[in-house]
Amino acid sequence: MKPHDTLPYTQLPDYSDAERIARSRAFYEAIRTRRTCRYFSDEAVPRAVIENAILAAGTAPNGANHQPWHFAVIETAEKKKALRIAAEEEERAFYASKGSDEWLEALAPLGTDADKPFLEIAPYLIVIFGQRKGGMNPGESKQNYYVNESVGIATGTLITALHDAGLATLTHTPNPMKFLNQLCDRPSHEKPMMVLVVGKPAPDATIPVHATIKKPLDQIASWL
Repeated sequence: MKPHDTLPYTQLPDYSDAERIARSRAFYEAIRTRRTCRYFSDEAVPRAVIENAILAAGTAPNGANHQPWHFAVIETAEKKKALRIAAEEEERAFYASKGSDEWLEALAPLGTDADKPFLEIAPYLIVIFGQRKGGMNPGESKQNYYVNESVGIATGTLITALHDAGLATLTHTPNPMKFLNQLCDRPSHEKPMMVLVVGKPAPDATIPVHATIKKPLDQIASWL
């Protein structure tokens, strides 16, 4: 490799094979309880939980370590209402005419429609942006690399961190999403990727049976 500044690799625990298997299984058993939630409580959640989860997301691998993401956290009732109004306008158009028959058929077992009350009820909405330009330092406008991949990995880490803290999440992707730039005061070169709804589930929250069906290992992996 070309010369560059280095530090020793992070010291990892020296688990036995049995311990590694047990820990990997325990993590699977924990994360398999994660469910997308569409029925939220308005109960407050400490801001520190959200901050720590975003810090965890910021450790995700990414192109050239430019960390091409921004997490705009919406917590005010005014902003949440404005987002819901704009998102539902796009959703009504989707369900009325923009969505293909095949797409609508795929969504039917989930029971979704254009009504999105969770956008006002949940205590936090995290709008996730990908930065086409940026760099390591404030004010830079360098080309960023593998933006979609990097933001996707960071978002997965964010969702996992929030689940580990006992919070429910929902990924919401109104289409188009350009209105989110203005709503969140973000520059035009940033691409809104999704809205992550965060909070505690409502006491009477339910999930679609369809959402519990996961493909087995032999359908999602192969050994070569």
